[in-house]
Amino acid sequence: MRPRQHPNLFIKMKKNNEKFWNNNTHLCVNLKTQLRSDRYAKTGQSYQGVLRRDVFCEEFCYEDHFTFVETLPQPAQKRNPHVYNGHYITVTRHADGTYRPNLKPMKVDKDFSVAKYASGVANELLWALEGLVKDSE
Repeated sequence: MRPRQHPNLFIKMKKNNEKFWNNNTHLCVNLKTQLRSDRYAKTGQSYQGVLRRDVFCEEFCYEDHFTFVETLPQPAQKRNPHVYNGHYITVTRHADGTYRPNLKPMKVDKDFSVAKYASGVANELLWALEGLVKDSE
């Protein structure tokens, strides 16, 4: 009979990557916390932060304690911000410094004209590039 697979993903990951995990057990730990969201650490609550181990050692005195400082959550940063947002196109700036025009979806209805659409896209592209060239000078 094959042994039953444990459903916990962490246990599976630990078994597959045994060399990447270092298990440590610190008995009788003195832990000081600095939390922004709660006065005391709550059971089952996860906190994002930094854990630091401090050791004070003199001739006959040895003190080992941990300090946990909760960090601020980092706001999501927009990856490719729009530098121009028009009716037909948008122009985005990428991380490598390049600008890329993107066509918005066409709305084809009974009043749609290919010539009007093409001239609108061309005009907006000229306006966007003209604004980018003036800003970079």
